[in-house]
Amino acid sequence: MGIEERSTLVYSTGVGRIKEEKPRAERPKGDGVVRIQLKRLGGGKMASVVTGVPLDEDGLKDLGRELKQKCGVGGSVKDFVIEIQGDKRNVLKAELEKRGYTVKLAGG
Repeated sequence: MGIEERSTLVYSTGVGRIKEEKPRAERPKGDGVVRIQLKRLGGGKMASVVTGVPLDEDGLKDLGRELKQKCGVGGSVKDFVIEIQGDKRNVLKAELEKRGYTVKLAGG
């Protein structure tokens, strides 16, 4: 194996710093049902996890922001999953059903 095969270009004098393009993640295929489950984090903390929402990345970020405001807590949106801090499953279910989604509470 030669040096060219093992190395990656980081900087070129003609172009400048070279950034690798990361492939955009695609939304996983779902069955049309939005699932909400409770995920236990370290230190006794919990998060409500919303999966299966049929939106693109921008729409999912907007929905995540609105759900965080509705619940009055923090959270994040990554890899087509919305995480809301705390056990807010009932509030999330009511809000998502009001928006026309079919919602199931998943897990124990």
